[in-house]
Amino acid sequence: MSFVVAQSHFIFGVRTGVRNNLCFFDEQTVVFPSGNSCVCFNTVQRWQRFISGSERSQGMRAMTISSNRRYLAVSDYGERATVTVFDLQHEQGRKRKVLSAGDMSVQEFICIAFSPDSKYLIGLTGSPEWMLILWLWEKHKLLATLKTTNTNNPVTQVSFNPYSNTQLCVSGTGVFKLFRYSEGALKPSSVAKVESINFLCHTWVSEHRVIAGTDTGRLLVFESGDLRREISMTCKIKDANVNEGPSVPSITAILSYSKGFACSRGPGTVFLFEQTDENGYRKTREIKIPLDAYCSGVTLAEYQQIDTICISPAEETLAISTNRGQLYSVSLSSVVRIKGMDKLHFEFLSQSFHSSSITGLSICIRKPLVATCSLDRSVRIWNYETKVLELCKEFQEEAYSVALHPTGLFILVGFSDRLRLMNLLIDDIRTFKEFTVRSCRECAFSNGGHMFAAVNGNIIQIYSVTSFDNILNLKGHNGKVCRIEWSLDDSRVVSCGVDGAVYEWNTQTGKRESESVLKSCSYTGVAFSSDCKTILAVGTDLTLKEIQDCQVLREVPADETAHTALAVSHSGRVVFTGTSSGTVRAIKYPLPIQKEWMTYQAHSGPVTKMVITYDDQFLLTVSEDGCLLIWKIIDKEGRGLKSNKHIVHTEEILITKSDLEEKTQHMLEMKMRLEELQMENEYQLRLKDMNYNEKLRELSDNFVQQIESLKTSQQAMKTEMEKQECENQQNSAELIMKHSKELKDLELSYSQKLIVEHEKYQDLQQKHQRMQEDYEKQLKSAEDRKIQAVEELTKMYEAKLQEKAELLAQCQEDTEQKISVFKAIIKQAEEDEERKILEIQTNYEKKMKTEKQTNTNLKGKNSIMAQKFISLQKQIDDRSADINKLKQERQRLLGLIRSLESDIEDLKRQISGHEKTSQDKDHIISCLKRKNQELEKLKFVLEFQLNELKQKTEPLQHDINVKKERISQVCERWKKWASLVFCCQVKDLETHLQRLKSDLHNCVGFIQEPKTLKDNIQMIYARYVQQTERVERTNADDTVQKALRHQCDRQEKTVNGLKMRLVKSAEEHEKVYTKIMKENMTLIAEINELRKELHLARTQAKDVRAQLALLKKPKKSQPILEEAAYQEPKQLVKWEGLASVALPRLPSNHDTNSWKRFIQLCLTEMKEKMFCSFVCLFLR
Repeated sequence: MSFVVAQSHFIFGVRTGVRNNLCFFDEQTVVFPSGNSCVCFNTVQRWQRFISGSERSQGMRAMTISSNRRYLAVSDYGERATVTVFDLQHEQGRKRKVLSAGDMSVQEFICIAFSPDSKYLIGLTGSPEWMLILWLWEKHKLLATLKTTNTNNPVTQVSFNPYSNTQLCVSGTGVFKLFRYSEGALKPSSVAKVESINFLCHTWVSEHRVIAGTDTGRLLVFESGDLRREISMTCKIKDANVNEGPSVPSITAILSYSKGFACSRGPGTVFLFEQTDENGYRKTREIKIPLDAYCSGVTLAEYQQIDTICISPAEETLAISTNRGQLYSVSLSSVVRIKGMDKLHFEFLSQSFHSSSITGLSICIRKPLVATCSLDRSVRIWNYETKVLELCKEFQEEAYSVALHPTGLFILVGFSDRLRLMNLLIDDIRTFKEFTVRSCRECAFSNGGHMFAAVNGNIIQIYSVTSFDNILNLKGHNGKVCRIEWSLDDSRVVSCGVDGAVYEWNTQTGKRESESVLKSCSYTGVAFSSDCKTILAVGTDLTLKEIQDCQVLREVPADETAHTALAVSHSGRVVFTGTSSGTVRAIKYPLPIQKEWMTYQAHSGPVTKMVITYDDQFLLTVSEDGCLLIWKIIDKEGRGLKSNKHIVHTEEILITKSDLEEKTQHMLEMKMRLEELQMENEYQLRLKDMNYNEKLRELSDNFVQQIESLKTSQQAMKTEMEKQECENQQNSAELIMKHSKELKDLELSYSQKLIVEHEKYQDLQQKHQRMQEDYEKQLKSAEDRKIQAVEELTKMYEAKLQEKAELLAQCQEDTEQKISVFKAIIKQAEEDEERKILEIQTNYEKKMKTEKQTNTNLKGKNSIMAQKFISLQKQIDDRSADINKLKQERQRLLGLIRSLESDIEDLKRQISGHEKTSQDKDHIISCLKRKNQELEKLKFVLEFQLNELKQKTEPLQHDINVKKERISQVCERWKKWASLVFCCQVKDLETHLQRLKSDLHNCVGFIQEPKTLKDNIQMIYARYVQQTERVERTNADDTVQKALRHQCDRQEKTVNGLKMRLVKSAEEHEKVYTKIMKENMTLIAEINELRKELHLARTQAKDVRAQLALLKKPKKSQPILEEAAYQEPKQLVKWEGLASVALPRLPSNHDTNSWKRFIQLCLTEMKEKMFCSFVCLFLR
């Protein structure tokens, strides 16, 4: 038997959080990360090729493709981050090199880029170093490293200059730098002062120009590393100002192409810019992500943030990826064809994907469909044969579980409030039945489709699909149920939960057929084997168990990663398991003892669900990373598995009558419209044919005339051309002669002019020297004059300063005198003002005292009134609270009375049932007593017989002992005689043997003569064989011993039989006694419970009395409450007294008459309403 292999076939989903997670390999093929692999997807032929990631990777961080579209580089996160380079031209995406940071401890590369010639590779590490690492990757050589920034500002992107292998650009928060690789090191070539700007992306548009996008929606143009200007979104170019920026949506992605560049602006929008001149750019088109057609309510599709923009090699297609894991594209040729500034919309590159963790997975039998639900509030129906999204519906709340009906026409979806059964229509998913199952995390249809099971907490509820009734409730789990699965014949259901229990249920009776409980393990997956004889389960103990008849038959040893899900092939050859690290394992079945399995890289998160199609052709897995992965199940030779079942897929679909009528009406209208259009088109075509034919005739006539006229003009032109050629030749010869003469004349004239100019130059030079000497003399004289003028001015200004100083001294004396006078005036004014202030203060203090006294009096009165008001308010609140409490107590007591009345009716029924059972028990006890009496009589008789037999056997035993002594003496004598005889016989036997040997030797000679041989053998037999006579011993002792033995055996048998009967009767008595004791114990426990209930009722009565005592002014509605409150405690007190009287009368044995008398006594002394719980003590 060849081993079964799983091969990646197709995947639905994109991995987010990876920088540059979308790129073109060619015009029809894109590359993007999905799960734990990179996928090459052909958008036309719809096939995928997988490039598996590294096994030890903890996740991808960035990817890039070389400029020649041959190599793909992927950076992996881990303890020692690596960059892996793949060859895309190889069919399997052969791994070329694995690059690391050498001795440096780097955990991640957040951005990587190839050089234009694809020889170099640059990597940008994460925080806190933000290092640049340059490799010559083909030789696995690390060339240079450099720290990009000395601050803690994050750096987001690095890129090569597309026109140079040695120039790099780095951008981030407050960082925009250009580096150049020279002399074996990376050196900064220019650093822009942009400390307050957060750059999110950048792109090279020319050899010296870079355009960068910021978080404030600005497009800044850098040339040779210096900030030059800003491109506004209103198609105008203005001077850049670093400190100012409009508060508009951020620019998260930007890409340059031959005509200009494309950039994102805010959520779901891409702008196309074209270059108008060397420095100008103009916005030509706005492209938006369309509304989600599958969502009926509020949608987030158009608010997706764009992470990556890429363009095809021929610049025919523009593609984007978003933060919700969606891929969109638009044809640039269509953008060119559509004129005007109308808004264009993207289209899905393949189809829409889940954007969050997938929680449910289910398949059906009659159609190649698979249903998934996710935390993104959507339910999707996929076709795993055509690889197309058939249906999608987005809801207002999250979907926890999903189950497809075997026909593929219905679907179960579990939500937080209800479980909904829906129809799968031609273009919609509609609800037609709801079940009150809250937060259903697991549901499954039976294989026949007539039932379904749903998990409600720790209870499994089974419903009928035809009547929608709850048939069974399977109770037994103590924790949440994680997985359920039906057997092939729908007679059993297996379930597992977080409580460590695996239960097998019978769907006919609702009872457990087998169980296996391991409290240290929380099970996450369970399944039947292919023959449904054993159960396979996985959980948090990291093992795969095979369970049969409540015991673990086999157990695959543990590994470092836990199994989270499993699926068993219907052929029974292989078991697939999903792990917490996202890998898928294929394990042989029957299970191996050692760790023998094949591991496949699948998802980037834990596998949540997995299932195998009914024809064993495909394995489907989903994960927390939001991806649905389809595997093809083949053997090692590449052939598909042969299935015993031949499954025919049907193509019918559901459609409502109203939709069908609308569609038929629409089709009829469209047919009518089509016929009308056909008629109009035919008529217009005929008219156009007529017009075009006429035009063709006219044009043909015109063209014939033009051709003839052109021919004549051509002949005339030829003759003219010949004449002009001759004239031109003559003219050119004359011009050449003239030109040569003019050149000679010019040379002579210019040589003379040069001589004259040279002489002028010499004269001017002499004049220049003379002028220079004159100017030097003038400068010296000017300096002398300047010195004299300065001395005169200093003297003059010093004299003026002395005069001013004297004036200042006089002014200061005057000011001092005036200040003293002013101070005296101020003092007098202050004294006068102080007197007036004192008078006013005394008057106001007197008034204040009187006002304070009145104020204190008023405050005291106010406080008293406030206290009275508060006390009255409290009394009012207390009264209202007491009234509400009493109303609630009354309602509660009324409810108690109703419940007690129903309990009394139930107890009456139980009394009648117990009377019947007690009569039956009395009858059984009387029968047992009779049997006991009979057995006692038998016991007495047997004891008497035993005594008699003992008396008879005593003398016989004495005779036996005497005869034994005689036998021993005879035996001793016989032994002595036998030893003597034996010695003699041995000698005789030796001689006989020698003779016998010689006779036999003689007989051997007659072996060919049978008659003589026979005669000789008969003679030897007659000579050596002696006939012994039988001697019968007829002694009296032997007969006596035989008789005694026979009689003893008989008596022993009878005694043993009687003992067995006694043992059996004693066991029966013990059973009856223990049964009676157990019933007495249960009755005593019930008595204690009723005593507790009495105590609680007594305390409740006290509380009611206390509450009623607080009410001083009863209203009209209070007498009813007081009656209910006071009547109840009186009855409880009476009940307590009756209980104290009745309990000592409790009958100790199980006599039915005494029980009846006791019940009648209790019923006569107590009312039925208060007796209900007391009767439970005796008749529960």
